[in-house]
Amino acid sequence: MCGEGQRAAVMASYGIDVLTGDSELTEIVRFAAKLFNAPIALVSLVEQERQRFVAREGLEETETPRDVSFCAHTMLQAEPMIITDAPADPRFADNALVTGPMHLRFYAGVPLVSEEGAPLGALCVIDRVARPGGLSDLQIEGMQVLAAAVMRRLSARRSNLESLRQLQISEERFRLLADSMPDIAFTCTADGQFDYYNRRFYEYTGVEPGFHEGGVGTLVHESDRESAVRQWERAQEIGEPYQHEHRLRRADGEYRWMLVRALPLKDAGGNVVRWSGTITDIDDSRRLSDNRDLLARELSHRIKNIFAVVAGLVSIRARRHPEATAFAEDLIAAIRTLGRAHDFVRPIEGAKGDSLTGLLNELMAPYADEGVRVAIAGDDCAIGHRAATPLALVFHELATNSAKYGSLSAPEGRISIHVDCSEGSETTRIAWRESGGPETRAGNEGFGSRLVQMAIEGQLNGSMERRFEPAGLEVDLTIPTASIHA
Repeated sequence: MCGEGQRAAVMASYGIDVLTGDSELTEIVRFAAKLFNAPIALVSLVEQERQRFVAREGLEETETPRDVSFCAHTMLQAEPMIITDAPADPRFADNALVTGPMHLRFYAGVPLVSEEGAPLGALCVIDRVARPGGLSDLQIEGMQVLAAAVMRRLSARRSNLESLRQLQISEERFRLLADSMPDIAFTCTADGQFDYYNRRFYEYTGVEPGFHEGGVGTLVHESDRESAVRQWERAQEIGEPYQHEHRLRRADGEYRWMLVRALPLKDAGGNVVRWSGTITDIDDSRRLSDNRDLLARELSHRIKNIFAVVAGLVSIRARRHPEATAFAEDLIAAIRTLGRAHDFVRPIEGAKGDSLTGLLNELMAPYADEGVRVAIAGDDCAIGHRAATPLALVFHELATNSAKYGSLSAPEGRISIHVDCSEGSETTRIAWRESGGPETRAGNEGFGSRLVQMAIEGQLNGSMERRFEPAGLEVDLTIPTASIHA
């Protein structure tokens, strides 16, 4: 049992207004009327001032005052209430339903009680003729079974309403959160139709609330529209996240660069049921990036010119000092190697990209003889521009020494370079192996050897081990992966 206020709150949770005329409840009362051969069968829910017949058979009225309700008595009992002859019952002898046009004589009702124990009303059958014999035990059991079916339907309706209420609360929270975002937020149906934009969208674009026709695509710059639509359709086709940069028209007519991202929401079967996404203004950062790229291209061009000028100056000076020709040639080769390394880590307009294997291939290309003499294998990893210069110096020195004294000085000589930089490893190891050349032996370390050591230890914080084996020089480089990425 519970107080009237609590009972009213529980009653409201069933959504009586929507329940009226419910098809399942109507089928139950029709069956009850036939089962008990009664002209009237009702599902009555009792409110504070009235009882409402949410399902009825054989009665036109949809409600009556509570003070004449038989079901208001039934719902307060633990067992079915059966009135065989209402005029003979002191509780109901003067009831308007008994003395009035309804001419109620027989009543049998089973209480309807919520999960909390709140009395809601009753399932009842009514006859205008007294039934002194009442109902048999089997008939009473049948009414209880039907009443249980009524409660299952009411509980299902209540559960659905609660789920809907929670969904509405969730949507309200989402909209509140979305409207507080500085970015544009949107949602789409499974087939990609835009059905929601947050407040920021309308502020930015200046379109009226409710704008959906054509979607955001009509606001995309015509030069970007085809690629944006193509990628969006592709994302829908494969059910994968969407990301695209394009220009979007602002309310004042200016187009600004936007980053559009959308994620698919999938059901348990992996089918996309909705899309949600954001549109972020990246115009300032995009313009800044473009300016940086322009500056980088200009600086790169100037640096390449400096390399060329320095190499030219060295060549001119070497002509005046023939005794320095060999040194000058080595120096010019080193300068050109640095130039290639610079080009590699400053990719412009479709260059190769900054990976360790790519840099090694670039540096060893003059010695590779179509890939026969130099083999590069193992892992690959990204390199930073600060690491490119010392790495270029190291492998230039190793290659030129090999061309003079090692395996590359012989027609059958070979070089193998193996890189070990597996994902997650803190250390990168590079193994240089020479074979097929003249026998090597340790000699006095010259400037080149010291340069290699300074590059590995001083600039890359690594270590180098050299071994002069009969088959050829072996060099093992151990470098922190963080230094490679720097």
